[in-house]
Amino acid sequence: MSSSPSQAEPLLMRLAELAHQAGAEAAWQPRAALHLLDWMGCAASGVHSAQGQAFGRWLQQQGEGGRPTLAGRRSDAAAAAAYHGALGSVLEMDDIHRSSILHPGPVVIPAVLAAASPSTPGARLLAGMLAGYEAVIRVGRALGPSHYGFWHSTATAGCFGAAAGAAVVLGLDVPTTAHAMALAGTRGGGLWQVRHESSLGKSWHMAGAARDGVAAAQLAASGLTGPLAILEGPSGWFAATAPQADAELVCEARGRPWLEDVSFKPWPACRHAHPAMDALRESLRATALHADDVAAVHVDTYDDALRFCDRPLPRDEAQARFSIQHALAAWLLWGEPRFEHYAAAAIADPALAALRARVTLGRGAAQQARYPAHYGAAVRVECHDGRVLAAELQDCWGDPARPMPEAAVRDKAARLMAHAGWVPARTDAALAAIEALPQAADLVALERTLQP
Repeated sequence: MSSSPSQAEPLLMRLAELAHQAGAEAAWQPRAALHLLDWMGCAASGVHSAQGQAFGRWLQQQGEGGRPTLAGRRSDAAAAAAYHGALGSVLEMDDIHRSSILHPGPVVIPAVLAAASPSTPGARLLAGMLAGYEAVIRVGRALGPSHYGFWHSTATAGCFGAAAGAAVVLGLDVPTTAHAMALAGTRGGGLWQVRHESSLGKSWHMAGAARDGVAAAQLAASGLTGPLAILEGPSGWFAATAPQADAELVCEARGRPWLEDVSFKPWPACRHAHPAMDALRESLRATALHADDVAAVHVDTYDDALRFCDRPLPRDEAQARFSIQHALAAWLLWGEPRFEHYAAAAIADPALAALRARVTLGRGAAQQARYPAHYGAAVRVECHDGRVLAAELQDCWGDPARPMPEAAVRDKAARLMAHAGWVPARTDAALAAIEALPQAADLVALERTLQP
């Protein structure tokens, strides 16, 4: 996983090599399985959301096929990838890579599951995950913050990861994988206007990226070729959407798969809200505080956290998950976040609304200087009795610098499955099937938990 591309070699050809190399890192398969478990919990809960219900109705209109889905029916690979792609990020608890500013799991995992068959060895599925994570993160880092200003990187870079992951599961060679990514890249998209309106369209971004990645890999396997300079070409992604793109990051030397650098999310809110939530938690560790004691709360954070999560008056569940004011007020009123904190009744609660009004946000120069390598915040809580509680964190719980223990990730997945209505036997079977994947001869046990 080293060396740089030659002047004449398209970036996607070298990226395909790096993705295949990451896929061959068998020692990282248990970590990939943990991310699959995390996605499964998130997606299971996403089934019952407004987005999940809409995609479930859409799935009923698609043709039947051989791929199992959490909707309880089998569908063709493309529709299954789209359906599962819509589910993983609904609760905003999906895994995240910081410096690429995207969420690999919700796009890559639906694609590799859709590309697989019941007879696919578990190790090959996990190899596809490793390859897909490698591709999406490398592309996302190269596109950078100037791209993220308007484009949803999870979708735009995500289609490259979905294609690479599906290609490895399908057993495609390096050149064919490069063409799969090129084909997916010609259709990539996803604009952030979905976050500036009361819209459920964000799920469609991941759905489309996962679907197109699978289809692109299948088409490449069938002989269709794509424009291999779709990233760096004169009309490619860098030129069109990323004025500060750094092409060298696509093939930057690294001794370990990029999966190692992916974070888990403990709470059901946008990751840009987590730094403030975590700093608030830290400020409260040594002092018991009642919500009525709070006179004011101030947060210093980085620009993207303000752009996406400065929402003092959220109108619905989706907006509440993107509101630092709501997250901190709910924590102060009710304690550590729970799913019901984002329900309509909680959003309308007068006591919570009064607390939200006491939370102000500002730009922190130190936080902005460290972003996106570190997602940090400083929180200051001023009390009516004169006390001041404060904390500043450079990284969130769940980041590589402050990792969630594996047991905490498993517990999170189990809680999400219970929230989805899964009986304990199904949850236990899912945990066992996913943990056994590195040695599993096939995916029968895993598919049985997807669609019992």
